[in-house]
Amino acid sequence: MKEKNLIRVIIYLLTIIGANVVTARYGTFQLGVFLIPFGSFFIGLTLVMRDMVQNVYGRKKTYGFIALALILSAVSSRVLGDPLWIVMASTVTFLISETIDTEIYTRFKIPFIRRVMYSGVASGFLDSALFVIIGISPFGMGFIEWTDVPYAILGQWMIKVLMQLVVAGSIRQIVMKLGIYEPNISDVR
Repeated sequence: MKEKNLIRVIIYLLTIIGANVVTARYGTFQLGVFLIPFGSFFIGLTLVMRDMVQNVYGRKKTYGFIALALILSAVSSRVLGDPLWIVMASTVTFLISETIDTEIYTRFKIPFIRRVMYSGVASGFLDSALFVIIGISPFGMGFIEWTDVPYAILGQWMIKVLMQLVVAGSIRQIVMKLGIYEPNISDVR
């Protein structure tokens, strides 16, 4: 049981580093008018895994894992060559969005997928908006123009929400097919 719980934490931490690595390696792509960093695909998984860590360890211990994830994210971002301003923007964004996700997830006592979506929609939007504005807009590093800011925010947010829905739905289906009882994941109200 403890190994299964630890695996959740490891996946959570690895997805954060993975998002940084993928974004550093492949950058962004354009989908219509939307600008989307490749790392956004990992953030949906990251937010769901944070929720699953909280299911097992509770809110207080989850904040300890968030602190560890924050350090790993900042270090990996810097090692991958991100400018200090981007590392700072990413760190501030991460801290705020993970806190929002944790607090919303804590307060809603509804089925897993809806709980993940409510917390993830809000935290994913804040994560996207804050990082784009603080990090890459003309206010930050100036990688994009103000006219592109809404498209960068919406593009990231759409991918994060889509990935959360896919990941949360998949996890629930796997748990149900294996006949494993997972509090809050197996429960249906």
